[in-house]
Amino acid sequence: MTTAPSSPRLLLASASPARRATLVRAGVDPLVAVSSVDEDAALAAARERFGDLEPADAVLVLAQAKVEDVARRLVDDPDLDVPGWDGEDLLLLGCDSMLELDGQILGKPADADDAVARWAAMRGRSGVLHTGHWLVDDRPSGADGPGTGGTLGATASTVVHFADVSDAEVAAYVATGEPMLVAGAFTVDGLGGPFVERIEGDHHNVVGLSLPLLRHLLGEVGLTLPDLWRR
Repeated sequence: MTTAPSSPRLLLASASPARRATLVRAGVDPLVAVSSVDEDAALAAARERFGDLEPADAVLVLAQAKVEDVARRLVDDPDLDVPGWDGEDLLLLGCDSMLELDGQILGKPADADDAVARWAAMRGRSGVLHTGHWLVDDRPSGADGPGTGGTLGATASTVVHFADVSDAEVAAYVATGEPMLVAGAFTVDGLGGPFVERIEGDHHNVVGLSLPLLRHLLGEVGLTLPDLWRR
């Protein structure tokens, strides 16, 4: 009697609680393992190899670096702890987000003063939030399983229109500490939500993970999002 293969498990190579929550609300209960990638070094190496990077390319470089770092450590580091993993076949997903404003790419602010300066530049204006996604199909392939060995990625970009907030509102928001934790110094699903007038594109992408793009990447390796639902 042949046993049906178990459903694969998605491993998120990110510490972002917002990304994990986005997946959970979509029916996916991801495992989490955080990469140890030096982001500045990864971008410097990519620029040395390819030249100047567009913002949409920079986030893709980092997403790939993060997920491939975790994939290597799964093989090479016997002490790597992945809570909740029971040996299921894995798909690994890395993400990285940055805000593009005036042609510059903005990650997390360095400190509170940097966050205030960001908001002084952003308020009343529009920027583009780019999130790179990189998927690694780590399922057994060939006679051992349905895996493709695929490693592929793409970037989702969403236009964000910021409110013309006051100095007092900026000071109060920065004092909460939230802007220091996120790319672009803002959230759309948290305390920063009232300061975003509207968006053009995928709302989930601004949170940090585009569900429509994830669906597309899964399709490239022969899977659907329901295949990852935890029943």
